[in-house]
Amino acid sequence: MNDTLGIDKTGNPAPLGLMGFGMTTILLNLHNAGFIPLDTMILSMGIFYGGLAQVIAGAMEWKKGNTFAATAFTSYGMFWLSLVAIVVLPKSVPGFAAPRGYAMPAYLFIWGIFTLVLFIGTLRLNRALQVIFGSLVVLFWLLAVADAAGNGSIAKLAGWIGLFCGASAIYAGLAQVLNEVYGKTVWPLGPVVRKEASQLVRS
Repeated sequence: MNDTLGIDKTGNPAPLGLMGFGMTTILLNLHNAGFIPLDTMILSMGIFYGGLAQVIAGAMEWKKGNTFAATAFTSYGMFWLSLVAIVVLPKSVPGFAAPRGYAMPAYLFIWGIFTLVLFIGTLRLNRALQVIFGSLVVLFWLLAVADAAGNGSIAKLAGWIGLFCGASAIYAGLAQVLNEVYGKTVWPLGPVVRKEASQLVRS
C-alpha cells in the first residue's frame, strides 16, 4: 500500500508475470520439440500460471501505471487461457469445433504481429526483454508456418526456439528477484535507456 507521501511501496509484479510466462512456455515447447505429450500438466499450467498469474501481474502493473507491462502480461495471460480453450472446448463442449484450415496459423501469426510491436517497445527498455520478445516473434511465426504446412520438422525447430524464449523469461524474472533482494546487480538485465519507463526494467 502507498504511504501518505505517495511513495509506491508495493512489490514488483514483473517477476511473477515473467515466471508464469517462462515456465509455461518451456513446458509447452518440450511438447513441441517432441519430448513430452500435450497433457493435463501443460494445460493446467496454461490455465493457472501462464494464464491467471500473468493476468494478475498485468492488473498489478496497470495499478502502477505501467502500460507496457500491463498490456504484455494481461495479453499473454489471455493467450494461454485462449490456447487451453482451443484445445479443450472441442473435446468437452458440443458445438465447439476444432480449428480447421488456416485458423490456427492465423491465430499464431496475429500473435506474432502483436509481439513484434511489443518488441519495438523493448528497444527502449533492456536487453533481456529484447531477447524474450524477439525470440517469441520467431516462435509464433515458426509455429504458424509449421501448422499451415503440416511440417513436423519446423514445429520441432519452433520447440527449441520456445525453450530458449521461456528460459530467457525465467532468467529475467529471477534476475529481478535476486537483484532486489541483494540490492545490487547479481544477474544483469542489460543496458536500460529509461529506468523510469517500466517496472520491468529493474536491474
